[in-house]
Amino acid sequence: MTEKARLIYNPVSGHEQMPKNVADILDVLEQAGYEASAFRTKPEKQSAQKEATRVANEGFDLIVAAGGDGTINEVVNGIANLEKRPKMAIIPAGTTNDYARALHIPRDDIAEATKVILKNKTRKMDIGEATFANDIQYFVNIAACGSLTELTYGVPSEVKSALGYTAYLIKGAEMLPHLTENELRLTYDEGVYKGKLSMLLLGMTNSIGGFEQIMPDAELSDGLFQLIIVKPSDPVKLLKLMALALNGKHVDDPDIIYTKTRSLKIELMGKSKGEKLPVNLDGEIGDYCPVTFKNLQQRIEFFVGE
Repeated sequence: MTEKARLIYNPVSGHEQMPKNVADILDVLEQAGYEASAFRTKPEKQSAQKEATRVANEGFDLIVAAGGDGTINEVVNGIANLEKRPKMAIIPAGTTNDYARALHIPRDDIAEATKVILKNKTRKMDIGEATFANDIQYFVNIAACGSLTELTYGVPSEVKSALGYTAYLIKGAEMLPHLTENELRLTYDEGVYKGKLSMLLLGMTNSIGGFEQIMPDAELSDGLFQLIIVKPSDPVKLLKLMALALNGKHVDDPDIIYTKTRSLKIELMGKSKGEKLPVNLDGEIGDYCPVTFKNLQQRIEFFVGE
């Protein structure tokens, strides 16, 4: 019986390049032996997520998510909690494409990214589960909170391309006068951290905001998050930490906690209790603290590049 594949694509990703590539993508899927069809996402919320759930429940064998990190996140959220989950392939067409970078998928050539499927090389990947007060959400790359979180995602892609590390330092300097420190209790495998912090990162891969040195020891299928806690620090020290982090030289700094953990619980304490502290999942606001994270080891099988 022929296996079925569904292409779920965002028509506005990649400068609206996806629609003109749909026929070629479907042709490659058919070369790979699939009965292929396509779904164009709609502007409504969770369009890709709902379609992913629908086709998974109909017994499709493969979902190809074509778009930016947000589209990939939606498709993952559509299937992560299902008992029977199809394989996934991704065709990056966003600005940062962190997850495609981690999976060694070509990020500047839709045709080459699609051909990865023909090589039939897959890997079961860890997925992050975030349990909020009224919701459960999933992510594939990064969860973050704290006032410095905007630094990770707040730099426009064209500025990053032109200025590299300098763009982050400029953005950091711009943010410093407005930084606040949150008082939290963090419970993880190795212990408990109680006190103020500037930022927390919980990573699944080594690629964050287009840089690959922030979590240098990341593995993709080991069931462990990479946890970075940035303690409170004066503005000059924070700028130095930013520079060190972008070059992978921050992990031994006394103002940084860097460890691995299977789970993490975040609770607000002291003056921060009652505040609305947002949690960023794969580049978008997920919900607000408190939150508990769990690593779902090897939850979804992805096609990967060389």
